[in-house]
Amino acid sequence: MDNTRVYKMSFAGVYPHYVAKAEKKGRTKEEVDTVICWLTGYDGPTLQQQIDNKVDFKTFFAQAPQFNPAASQITGVICGYRIEEIEDELMRKVRYLDKLVDELAKGRKMEKILRQ
Repeated sequence: MDNTRVYKMSFAGVYPHYVAKAEKKGRTKEEVDTVICWLTGYDGPTLQQQIDNKVDFKTFFAQAPQFNPAASQITGVICGYRIEEIEDELMRKVRYLDKLVDELAKGRKMEKILRQ
């Protein structure tokens, strides 16, 4: 897997795909934002600022105010990779986010997604 290519991808470029995936399954943009903010510690305005600034994934996670310690409870397979076996910390964070959006799109309850 070419991690550097993923790290250089614009978060703002991928974000609409997260929202579309969730909305196609009856979820909302607000729920996507809730999941992203839970994982990263951004709030609504700072998340929007990151999107407006078109930061890449590396910068997005580097500037995250408080990465959620409960993220380590996110397990399973995403994009053919078992999350808990991904050694590269940044790639694991990207895949955590992918997994949360997948769970949202699959109709999982928000309490379960947010590991409450």
